Amino acid sequence: MLQCARRAYASRVIPSRALLRSTRNPGGTHATITVVRLQDALGQLREGRAYSTAAAEDAVPKKKKVWDSVDEAIADVKSGDVLLSGGFGLCGTPDTLIEALAKRKDEVKDLTAVSNNVGSGELGLGKLLYSGQIGKVMASYIGGNKHFESLYLNGQISLELIPQGTLVGRLHAQAAGYPAFYTPTGASTAVEKGSIPIRLKEGGMKAGVAIPGNKKETREFNGRKFVLEPAIAGDVAFIRAWKVDEVGNCVFRYTANNFSSTMARNAKLTIVEAENIVPVGSLSPNAIHLPGIYVDRIVKATAPKQIEILTVATDANAKDETPVDPAKKAAVEQRHRIARRAAKELKDGFHVNLGIGMPTLVPEFLPPGVKVWLQSENGILGMGPYPPKDKVDADIINAGKETVTLLPGSSVFDSYESFAMIRGGHIDVAILGAMQVSQAGDIANFMIPGKLVKGIGGAMDLVSNPDKTKVIVVMEHCAKDGSPKILGECALPLTGARTVSQIITELAVFDVDRHAGELTLTELAEGVSLEEVRAKTGCEFKVSSRLGQM
Repeated sequence: MLQCARRAYASRVIPSRALLRSTRNPGGTHATITVVRLQDALGQLREGRAYSTAAAEDAVPKKKKVWDSVDEAIADVKSGDVLLSGGFGLCGTPDTLIEALAKRKDEVKDLTAVSNNVGSGELGLGKLLYSGQIGKVMASYIGGNKHFESLYLNGQISLELIPQGTLVGRLHAQAAGYPAFYTPTGASTAVEKGSIPIRLKEGGMKAGVAIPGNKKETREFNGRKFVLEPAIAGDVAFIRAWKVDEVGNCVFRYTANNFSSTMARNAKLTIVEAENIVPVGSLSPNAIHLPGIYVDRIVKATAPKQIEILTVATDANAKDETPVDPAKKAAVEQRHRIARRAAKELKDGFHVNLGIGMPTLVPEFLPPGVKVWLQSENGILGMGPYPPKDKVDADIINAGKETVTLLPGSSVFDSYESFAMIRGGHIDVAILGAMQVSQAGDIANFMIPGKLVKGIGGAMDLVSNPDKTKVIVVMEHCAKDGSPKILGECALPLTGARTVSQIITELAVFDVDRHAGELTLTELAEGVSLEEVRAKTGCEFKVSSRLGQM
């Protein structure tokens, strides 16, 4: 038994010292033999050998992935392919590759384009829309692309609207070898029920639905409902990167990463257009966002960077541009009043996400001594104010596609990381606008069926974990036609069910009991009566015994 124990211990060796000997290979080249003297646990010495080449450069494969011709690099893209296109708005879009593909409009058609959005006008993926090469779009946000909206509403193109975090999650699943994944995003909404048509018949909504939406399987975990989302498999990925070495290691700049690194990992064929192609070894391994194993072809980026919404800081010496028209002035003051009240809900050091529109006004009204970390779902934590005109950077934008700055201590990351922190409940407060909110805290803010298709964006993800992230809605109390926006039940497609904890309007503040499905009026605006609020609210509500003034 003792002999068995000794033999077992003898297999565990402790390095003692190493001797280097130089020898000559048969071909005449030098190599180094490392003779390692090892001491086992019983004190016996034994000799081992490890081989290493004389120079690390000699071990690097010689094959490079750089193509001189963009047209040749994309020659394998064919009709019917699923094309993954990186970028967020016009930030980080692979315009060099898109322009080359647009020239093949007579031979490459019926593409399924997967992207966060579909360009702006004829910029970005919009170029392929106008060339008629896209048959279906899988995206999270359409925004102001009127051409695409018209194509969809008239039954001339297919659209699968996908929450932004789910979109990058489905792309990641395929890249990582998962057939599907469960997410709380979209539970009890049109995403789960499949009630958003993928394609309308020619003539639009009046003609009927040609391809219905995809109904999703659900399952409960720890009392919460989750939606099963299938992976998206890409045939080709078009990516733009800042620095790329000759074997495909990529570095992205600021918010130009977004969906790009996940898409590159996903596709069968990944083509990267590089702003800077650098020699192998010139990039620090610590700096690489995307390892070269995922990249097949590299071309030089020649298309200029675009800015979708150029936004700059107000010049302190500029003339006051407050509207002189009484109606416009009142509207501005009303929005500021709502934002000012919402700012009181934020505490020093909070991590906060702001929706587009009115929520972006909130930081202007933070109480003295309160500073917050603003998170933008396209990949910023520590977003700063708008830049001076001479400091504008096309690679630093917010989720509203506006140019912004970064605070000291900020960080940037890709979309997959961003939505992990959102769904995981690491954001303290999310402030959103809405078209409708119900007394149970349901929110609708992304589309009007048959009329308006803006897209889901990141809103469904932002409201997906309301027990950890407080969701505040800021909005006008009534719609333009005077109808209530606070209702017993939302009539529009839901962004989230029982997710809103507080509603702030120009008239009042309500707290929402999401579990009981009840509203409580906690504050009235100056000069506003309880009777006026009752008349303009489309549901019953309780009145706090400590009713205060906004």
